[in-house]
Amino acid sequence: MYILNSYPWAVVLCIITMLCWGSWANTQKLASKKWAFQLFYWDYSLGVLLLSLVLAFTMGSTGDEGRGFMADLRQSDSSSIGLALLGGVVFNLANILLVAAIDIAGMAVAFPVGIGLALIIGVITNYIGYPVGNPILIFTGIVLITVAIILAALAYRKMPATDGKASRKGIIISVAAGLLMGFFYRFVAASMATDFVNPEMGKLTPYSASVIFSVGLILSNFIWNSNVMYKPVTGVKVKYRDYFTEGNLRLHSIGILGGAIWSLGMTFNIIASGQAGFAISYGLGQGATLVAALWGVFIWKEFKGVRGVNLLIALMFFFYVLGLGVLIASRLS
Repeated sequence: MYILNSYPWAVVLCIITMLCWGSWANTQKLASKKWAFQLFYWDYSLGVLLLSLVLAFTMGSTGDEGRGFMADLRQSDSSSIGLALLGGVVFNLANILLVAAIDIAGMAVAFPVGIGLALIIGVITNYIGYPVGNPILIFTGIVLITVAIILAALAYRKMPATDGKASRKGIIISVAAGLLMGFFYRFVAASMATDFVNPEMGKLTPYSASVIFSVGLILSNFIWNSNVMYKPVTGVKVKYRDYFTEGNLRLHSIGILGGAIWSLGMTFNIIASGQAGFAISYGLGQGATLVAALWGVFIWKEFKGVRGVNLLIALMFFFYVLGLGVLIASRLS
């Protein structure tokens, strides 16, 4: 299988993860006017699984190092498979809750709270589980990124106000999403070998972990997504038949593309963890908040006509880039 043997290249893959995780939601935005989120999410889940399989049978099945994808699956134990599946189940619930919170309270509340919590919890739990890198620099980087997230929240609060009751509901759901999303990566990391060149018996390597994670995601969709289809926290109820009667090739393709984009970032991120360590790899990947902000500011013009946000946005970008730079440096010291 393809394995990284260079920390600088691991950083490159983490940057690709940032781009993927910060960009996939654009596909939802493209489809949202004609296509309920719950229906979009079925295609998104399928895209996550399909891309993980493509990478497993290509990059994960070539090369002389490590274990090939099929050989890795055959030797994996039930504990490792269960942890990777659990990671997919937990992530899926967190992701659905986060999007629901954005629909209720907007980016002003949901994204900074949800992703901020996820980043902080994720880096701490993954560093405890696999302590790689300078801890002082790692947590300094997290503090700087947290400051950037707070500045993002302050900027979004200057946008036209939302209903107070809805915002409180959005905050509660955002907190729940952030708590769950902060732990999903730890389950996947615990399922994997720490040495990809000579992986421990029973453990998974990145490509097999990504596929099993994706299976957990799509299977749990029958519980989590079905629930919000028939009992939505926002919007109207949708039914399974709507997926076939209201969709078309374009809408289905957009959803699958969104899932494939996210899945590429996930697989690249856990490949990079072999050199960067799980805490640094996850922390850099969650720099996706910066990428999402760039889309919002420059492409979707979210702040057009909103006064007093330019300085906050500039400071947000400054602290985020500085925090990411400190995280990268924490592995070099």
